[in-house]
Order: sequence, then structure tokens, then C-alpha cells
Amino acid sequence: MSPASTGASTTMDAATHVPSVDSTDSDTRMSPGGPGYRRMSLALFLAGVATFALLYSTQALLPLISGEFGVEASEASWTVAAATGGLALCVLPMSALSERFGRRAVMTASLAVAVTVGMLVPFAPSIGVLVALRALQGAALAGLPASAQAYLAEEVRPKALVTAIGLFVAGNSVGGMSGRVITGWVAQEWGWRVSVGVIGVIAVACAVAFRLLLPAPKHFRAGSLRPRVLLGTVRDHLADPLLRRLYAIGALFMTVFGGVYTVIGYRLTGAPFGLPQGIIGSIFLVYLVGTVSASTVGRLVGRLGRRGALYLAGGTTAAGLLLSVAPSLPLVLLGLVLITAGFFAGHAVASSAVSKTAAHGRAQASALYQSAYYIGSSVGSTVGATAFRADGWGGTVAVGLLAVAGVVTITVLGTRAARVAAQRSLVANAH
Repeated sequence: MSPASTGASTTMDAATHVPSVDSTDSDTRMSPGGPGYRRMSLALFLAGVATFALLYSTQALLPLISGEFGVEASEASWTVAAATGGLALCVLPMSALSERFGRRAVMTASLAVAVTVGMLVPFAPSIGVLVALRALQGAALAGLPASAQAYLAEEVRPKALVTAIGLFVAGNSVGGMSGRVITGWVAQEWGWRVSVGVIGVIAVACAVAFRLLLPAPKHFRAGSLRPRVLLGTVRDHLADPLLRRLYAIGALFMTVFGGVYTVIGYRLTGAPFGLPQGIIGSIFLVYLVGTVSASTVGRLVGRLGRRGALYLAGGTTAAGLLLSVAPSLPLVLLGLVLITAGFFAGHAVASSAVSKTAAHGRAQASALYQSAYYIGSSVGSTVGATAFRADGWGGTVAVGLLAVAGVVTITVLGTRAARVAAQRSLVANAH
């Protein structure tokens, strides 16, 4: 995930809550090599690992969950959609709490609740209980992305901020990838319940280490809860046509990604592939391709512009979807590589554009993007699985292609809107 989507804190004022710091105070903020920086970096890295390992812990296990409870892919997919949906709905409220009660307190409480629920998940007696536990877990995890970036902005010197955020994002990526890989191999030998239990134990260890390592905040200043101001800022952002387009693009890209990676396990366990669960879990190592594509997107935007980069990302994703239809494992894997590269590039372009576009309340703007992003994940998981049930992998691919078509359409409309605005500006200047 890109930094703009990792949970910038949502403030209760019209602008992002960043403390006023004089030269003396700035010397006390953390920087590489300084006191507390390594502890802080490791703490937030581990928090990122725990968050995303828990959030997607059932995604690689859906065929096994379907088998045990006797449900279709469309029903089992709710174990993923409920978690991401719970997170999406709770980002704004949790970030508001972090403004009042502090970043470290909210992050600690969020992890504590999430790992407690994680230890209950392996004992779920039915698919309904499992989905409910996952929804609660996602809602609890919303406190991490909602608070981590705000903590960094307040406690780390500006020159070191990008590096610090990068480490937190790296933890997100490692957690998301390793959680799926670990669950795949463990489940192959001992079943899905033991597998999610192992993830729960790992998350508990990460949560304890996080709390012991994270330095106490020195620059946080509690704000008052002012819902009217928050709602006013949210309305402003939703009234901005460009921000609306960026939110929609993020949601549509994640619809593709969520659908593909929720259903891919069913496709690869079935004919003609018949892969074991451990190998299917290892498929998620493809995420490393996305890390590379996201990290190079700055140069891509420099050459093609934002809209050009979005066209390329959409085209790459569409090409991957079409390749994945082939009954050939190498072509399916190549398709996944292209889908992953296209998704991460498009997501990075859209999320970074949000912060640049918002004239005020950048934290709220980023939180809204994050909500749209995880709503897209939930929609992709459920709709992609429903399409798979109705028409096999081709149905899931069709859903993905429609979402990509939506990205391209929105980008075309944005291009036209930019041209009209430029022409109006020329006319106004001429007069």
C-alpha cells in the first residue's frame, strides 16, 4: 500500500492536526540514529505486520472454509469482505478517537481487541459466527491505519518522515503477504483453524512487542470532538469532482484486486490445476511485484502524467485479467503478475493524488480514500465470488474488466474536465 492510503489520521478540525513546534521542540523529535527512532520504527513495522496478517488471514483459506461449512465461494468470501468492510466503516470514528485520546492509546486498544478476537476465530462454530467475528476484527483494526501516520507526523522530524512511513507500509505489505503464505502451508498440514490460530499467536507477539517498543508521544496535543467540523470537511471533499473521481478509481482498482485474490484459490484447487493449499498460499508472493510497481510509480507519473499512468495501470490490469483465463498455469501466473503490478501502480497514483488535490483537511481526504479502498475490497470479494459461482473464473474476470472499464471511463471524463477548465482559464485570462 502506498503512504497516502495507510491511514492518515482524520482530525476534527478543517486542517490536519500537526502540532506547532518551535526549534527547540523540533530537536526532540525522532530522527534516524537518534533516541527512540529504531524502537519506533520496529514497533510500527510490527503493528503493520499484525494488522494486515489478521485482516486477510482467511483469504487464502476460503476453499477449506467452504468445504468445512458446506458453503459456496460467495458465502465464504464474506469472511474477507466483513473484515475489510468493518475497517472501512470505522476509519473515521477511530481516527476521531485518536484525536481525543492519543495515537498510542488508540493503536494499543485496537490491536488488543483485534488479537483477542483473532484467538476466538479458530473456534467459530458456524460460518455466521465466523463472519461476525471477522467484522468485529476489521472494525478494531481500523484504529491502526487511522492513527499510525498521525503519530509519525507528530513525533518524527520532517526529513525522516518519508522513511518512517515507508517502514510502516513495508510492515503492511509483509503482513499481508506472509499472512497468506503462512496460512496456506499450515492449513495444508493441520487445517484452516490451526492456520488462523497461528496467525493469531503471531499477531499477539507483534502486539506485545509494539506496546513495549513504541516510545511515549511527546508532541501530541489532544483535540476536542467536534463532529460538525468533521462532517463539514467531509462534505467539502465529497463535493470536489476530482476527489470523487480519485475515490472511485481507488475503489474500482481494489474491486478487481479483491475479487481476483479472493477467488484465485478456488480456481487453482479445481481442474485443470489441482494445486495443494501450500502452493496456493505461496501464490501471494506475487505481491512483491506490486511493491516494486508502487515504488516506481513516481517516475511513471513524471513521464506520462497522472492520467497517462492511470491508463497504463488499467491496461496492464486488463491484460492480466485476460491472460488469467487461459488453462495454462504459467499464463495464469503471468496474468496475476500483471494484475498485481497494474493494481498497485493505479492505487499509488490515485492515493498520492488525493493528498495533493485536497486544499485543506488532507487527513480527512486520505481517510475517505481509505474507506473507498476497503469498500472496494469488500465489494470485489463478494461480487467476484458470486460471479465465480455463477460462471466460473470467466465471471470473476468479467467483473474485473467492468471495474477496469470504470477506471478508464472516469479517467477520460477527468481528462475532458481538465481540458474544459484549461480552456475556460485561457478565455478568462484573455479578457
